[in-house]
Amino acid sequence: MLFDAFSLRATPLKNRAVMSPLTRSRAAENNTPNSLMATYYAQRAGAGLIITEGTSPSPNGLGYARIPGLFNDAQVQGWKLVTDAVHAKGGRIVVQLMHTGRVAHTDNLPAGAEVLSSSSQTCPGQMWTDTQGNQPHTPPRAMAEADIQAAIGEYATAARLAIEAGFDGIELHAANGYFLEQFLNANVNRRTDGYGGTAEGRNRLVLEVARAAVKEIGAERVGVRLSPHGVLNGTGAFEGVDEQYLALVKQLSALGLMYVHVLDHSAMGTPPVPAKLKTDLRAAFDGPFILAGGFDKASALQALSEGRADLTAMGRAFIANPDLVDRMRQDAPLNAPAPETFYTPGAKGYTDYPTLAG
Repeated sequence: MLFDAFSLRATPLKNRAVMSPLTRSRAAENNTPNSLMATYYAQRAGAGLIITEGTSPSPNGLGYARIPGLFNDAQVQGWKLVTDAVHAKGGRIVVQLMHTGRVAHTDNLPAGAEVLSSSSQTCPGQMWTDTQGNQPHTPPRAMAEADIQAAIGEYATAARLAIEAGFDGIELHAANGYFLEQFLNANVNRRTDGYGGTAEGRNRLVLEVARAAVKEIGAERVGVRLSPHGVLNGTGAFEGVDEQYLALVKQLSALGLMYVHVLDHSAMGTPPVPAKLKTDLRAAFDGPFILAGGFDKASALQALSEGRADLTAMGRAFIANPDLVDRMRQDAPLNAPAPETFYTPGAKGYTDYPTLAG
């Protein structure tokens, strides 16, 4: 089943292997995509679907060094290089809209931008800056309702710009402790207004962003990534997490979204997403369902054959193997990734991995 074609709502895919979103920090000046990124994604167009690296819909969301944005014309033109290159190879590609929220340092932000989040607690840990090396995260400002409405508008604009840039759709990144999960997660969201305090309040922003994107580009072009029980960036499980996410996914299902994408980081040593919750989330969403987290060919085939997912996403294997789908089809050995080059500038460890064709 992994190599079978699949219809992702209105988007035909040539197989069920998804390239996970992978931050690579290769954007050019002013967070603009470039020809090097076009080469990288085109090399991996054998995937049924490529989900790009996290791409900020706002100057305020550029918390990491050298990540791309999608909020101005130069960035649209840069992304057109990427989408044209992928489509020329017969691939399909959606852009992941990732606002980093409090997972940020001001040295990585453009002039005039600021670190914003649901609440004012600083994200634990450190953030790399090209100016000062690793630094503690910058304390965020808790958003007023006017800030929230402005952010929703930024997502809607980015969705429209994504289609202008040639993408087949967008993915809203509501996982891994970034901006949207900073509202979802009760350990981070300390609000007492309508955007916090209850499961319904914590779900509100994700639903409003999804509705705004749907209004802009159509439900069949809007996907969402979730990581319930994730622990990244100061999140973690909380009382009622399963019930909250089930309610969220049922409401997302009613919108008719392109897909729901559930990430389980347990392959990296974190607590798993309970198997029952994955099953319940799949049943709650009337549409394509993607699972990610530690998959290889064998486990992907098993998940698909057992009906636990419609598509399976893989990350690091795609970094080191541009022709991963061909390698899996032929049971060929895989290249090992070089973690020391995951986030460094330039082609090394990015576009220079060997392929079966040489």
